Formats: sequence, structure tokens, C-alpha cells
Amino acid sequence: MLAFNLKPLMTGAKLAAGLVAAIGLVACTPGFDFGPAGRSTVQQKPLLQGNLPAANGEILGDGPVRVVLLAPLSGEEGLANVGMSIRNGAQMAIDKIKSNPQFAANIHLVVKDTGGSAVKAKALAAQAVSEGASLILGPLRADGVRAAGSVARAAGIPLIGYSNNSGAAAPGVYLLNVLPETEVLRSVKYAQNFGRKNFAAIVPRTDFGQIQEAAFRIATSETGAAVHGIYQFSNEEEARTAVEQLVPFLISGTVDAIFLPDRATAPSIAVLLESAQIEKTDITIIGSADWDGDVKVSQTPFLTGAFFPAVDGAGYERLKPEYKLAYGDAPHPMATFAYTSVLLANSSSLANATPRYDRNQLTRPSGFAGQDGVFRFFENGTNQHALVMKQVVIDGSRIVDDAKMP
Repeated sequence: MLAFNLKPLMTGAKLAAGLVAAIGLVACTPGFDFGPAGRSTVQQKPLLQGNLPAANGEILGDGPVRVVLLAPLSGEEGLANVGMSIRNGAQMAIDKIKSNPQFAANIHLVVKDTGGSAVKAKALAAQAVSEGASLILGPLRADGVRAAGSVARAAGIPLIGYSNNSGAAAPGVYLLNVLPETEVLRSVKYAQNFGRKNFAAIVPRTDFGQIQEAAFRIATSETGAAVHGIYQFSNEEEARTAVEQLVPFLISGTVDAIFLPDRATAPSIAVLLESAQIEKTDITIIGSADWDGDVKVSQTPFLTGAFFPAVDGAGYERLKPEYKLAYGDAPHPMATFAYTSVLLANSSSLANATPRYDRNQLTRPSGFAGQDGVFRFFENGTNQHALVMKQVVIDGSRIVDDAKMP
């Protein structure tokens, strides 16, 4: 976590205005329908077929194919709360399957608590294999996905994890969460629509910043965008120096687009740019999906008009009333990924295939229609999601480009 107050910036003969701003870190063919789920209070034991052994964990649903869900239901409170949203989102998907005659009940779900531990996730993945699971969903964190994924791959069972760290992906270990590579590629291509060709980035020297920088390098390479500098900082002095070094390129027009992924530091960096008398109509500022809903970003005048990518929130909003009715609170956004993954697992084209959850079917180019929109998996385990582009307005943001694959 970075935390510091920026002082006025001197650029050439221009003395910056006073600044006190605390900043810190951090067309597809659907195979099934995703809609709002009903809520069932009846929990049934699975109707097992073949010689499946008894399973350890909470059982949701009664289809013949066994799918295991690994989620952090205990341990650190914040993480456990996310885990419960994952579990509840999965329950809502099971209820949707049971209540809709258009769905065949192909699966039952065994929920296992990782406690947020990668070691436990690995042990539970081994347990899932021994219990005859055909697919593993989760866990949440990258280290857990890597640990459980190594077990799943050795057993020839696919795993669909919820991490957004592409380093956890591998053939047979798929990630469902939106990846930074997809976000930045969507943003760079959108900026290019306005004729922006010459990019620079200012990123914090943190894990988050490294991930965003790597994604920026990949996106600019893939699109042919010119990169005139990637500036890193870990404290106030380095942030000020980064802006000072960038300003001459902005004034000369050598750089016409700036990538500021970190929502907490972007407002203060924007004020430094404004104090240097940069004309914001001459540049395009792009942020990351991390900006979405951030109050400080939307209250920074120099950031009005900036763009950032985001998941289309319509699916979350459809799910929220049902979730609140059932569980008394709004769901964490991860609930929609759990909901999607369970309906995906129940898809007849996957659950009843030979072999089940065949890699060719999981990675079909047409992709799938999830609660958060269209997505597709790649052979290496990464993915792409259709994302909207939003523009910052005072006290909020608005969608300026509908959901598209990058």
C-alpha cells in the first residue's frame, strides 16, 4: 500500500498550484442461458450414478455428475465474506437449474472450504479427485489456483479458477475472472479509435503495478501502439519525478495517451498534470477497471473525460435483488462468476460429453454467454471477456461504448 501526500510540482518555469492529496495503492454463440435465479430452501442429496464415493462437504443439487467448488468460507473475515458470496451465487445457479424446466439437472455440487489456504486447496483438490469429481471450480486466489490446479492437471480433470492473475493459468487450468490483459487491450484499442498512437504509463512499483505494466506492454505490442515511456514510482518523490519527466513529451505532442491504472494515485497524478498546464483535450487518459465506482477518481476535475474498461454491470444488477431477498445483503461481485461457472458446469454439451468438460468444447472460439457477458477460454487457460468502456464524469461515470471483446 502506497500512502503519501504530494507537494506542488515545479516543471520548467511553471510553479504548480498547491496540492494536498493523499494517495495509495491498489459475435458469440451462448451454450446456455444465464438469467436471474430463483431461491430454493430445499437441499437434496445427489442422485449418484456409477460408483461415486461419498463426498465430504455441503451438497448442492441432485444431478449425476460431480463438480467440486473450492471457496474460502472461513478464516480472515473479508475473504470469508467473499467466499460466502461465491457459495451463495453457486446455490442460486443450482436453484435456477432446479426451477427452470428448460435446464437438465446434470450436476451436483460439493462445496469445500479452503479457509483461504493454498495448502488446504491442494489437499481438497486431491480429495475431490478421490471422490470422483469431473470438474473443480475455484479456488479464489492465484496461489490456491496454482496449488489445486497442479493436482487437477495430474488427474486429467479441468479446473476453472476465480483468480484474475493470468500467471495462475495453464492448459486445463482456466481462469474465469476478468484479466488485466483483456482490460488494457480493450482500453488501448479504444484510445486508438480516437487516433491516439503514442502511449506512456505511470504505474506504482507494487505487485498491482507490475501486473498492470506487463498487461500494458502486451496490449501495446499486440496493437502496434508506440510506447514512449513507462514510469514507476514507490513514493512521493518518485511520483513527482515521473510526472516531470513525462510533461515535456506531453507538451510537444510526442505522447498523446497516458495509462494510469492505480485508482488511488491517479487523482494526485492528474492534479500534477493539471498544475503543469497540460491541456487535457490534447491527450487521452485511460485507467483500469479498478477505477470503477471510485469516488476520488470521479471527483477529480482533470480526470473528467478519462476512459476505463469495466464489466457490464447489468448482470450483477439482475442478480442482486434475488440475492438480497435470499441472504439479506448485496452480493460481492464474485457471486456472478460463481453463478456463471455453475451454469457452465451444468451445460449438457460439457457435462455429458465424452470426455466430460472436453478441452475443445471449453475453448471453443464462439465462447459462452455468462452473467457478466460474453467470455471465452483459451488453450493456455487465460480468457477474454466482452467489456464496456466508461467515461469519468463528475461524481460518477457513464458507458460510452457497449460491451465488446478487445
